[in-house]
Amino acid sequence: MTTDVQRLNDVLRPAAPPRVMQDLYTEDQHARMLGVIRDRGPWPTIGAHHFDTVEELVATSNGGSAERVDYTLDDIASAHFRGFFAENSVVYYPELHDCFYNDRFLGLAKDYWGGAEYARPTMMLFNFCGPHRSGLNSHLDAVTFRGIRIENSPVWLQNVMGRSGLFTEHLVKMAQVITWWYLGENGTFTYWPDGPLGDPQRLEHPLWNKGVVVQNEAMFHRGDPVGRPDERDTPGLKHRSLIGYDAEHDDWAVTTDGDVIRRYRPDEMRLLVHWNAEVYSDLDEVKKNMDHSDDLTHDIVFDRLLADMRTRGIKVPEPSDPLHDQDFIRALIAAYSITPAKDWARPAA
Repeated sequence: MTTDVQRLNDVLRPAAPPRVMQDLYTEDQHARMLGVIRDRGPWPTIGAHHFDTVEELVATSNGGSAERVDYTLDDIASAHFRGFFAENSVVYYPELHDCFYNDRFLGLAKDYWGGAEYARPTMMLFNFCGPHRSGLNSHLDAVTFRGIRIENSPVWLQNVMGRSGLFTEHLVKMAQVITWWYLGENGTFTYWPDGPLGDPQRLEHPLWNKGVVVQNEAMFHRGDPVGRPDERDTPGLKHRSLIGYDAEHDDWAVTTDGDVIRRYRPDEMRLLVHWNAEVYSDLDEVKKNMDHSDDLTHDIVFDRLLADMRTRGIKVPEPSDPLHDQDFIRALIAAYSITPAKDWARPAA
């Protein structure tokens, strides 16, 4: 094992193992969240929220090759859909005020980080799907740094920074409360709490109002394929496809350019709700985050990444537009490539 790979493995371990919990929301809160999903759609695919190219997706999941490929985002689209209940500490739907500004969850987040003094909710999203073919590639959630955040940076860059281990002194402490509602087949949650070189663990059924408190930004994880293998195909699915509730049929319709390509019964649907908070050990850490006195900039980040690659003998030309230069993104994938070595789905060598 090379020193670089071991170093990356040590970086990609959460602050504490995930804490499995039951009954995280009330039945009324669950009903209100489902009401927003039903009434405010349709909703785009997860990929459409975050990626404009295949290279950007690979740089986030790091589950594929760093070489140029001929796939398009349509070729690898997944019938897994996403929407946001809240972003940048603002809840979008008044009926979900208590779900987002959640005193119990804030306590869980602070306790997860060893009794931190402060926390604030930052984001709340949902993933929604029926049986579908999702990839088995694991990933990190968007890693947050002082100055480099999801509000001003692409997810792929945040995750390359996280995997590089070059910016840990600027890492913002985060905790997530992630909850599932799904009683169908498969659709479990696999995660690597001991780093990508360690053994995986799986959150098993029943997955009804069951969840974890975790630091998903520092732990490889994935949602496993949903439903039976023979019911996962979605012919006609594209990167731009949408899902919405069809009141006339009382079902969920996946559409591409307005044409229905798949329908799901309500009992087939899998809902994940992801609540996110920033956590601060003390008031000094709060102020450092809020006054921006120790922020990274994109220029600092790219200079540090380029310097590190060149120190390691990796030849990479100066990118003219590093946020969109696909050759540069492929170089970053290759330079900071690590993915779980042991997997439930693939026997260990």
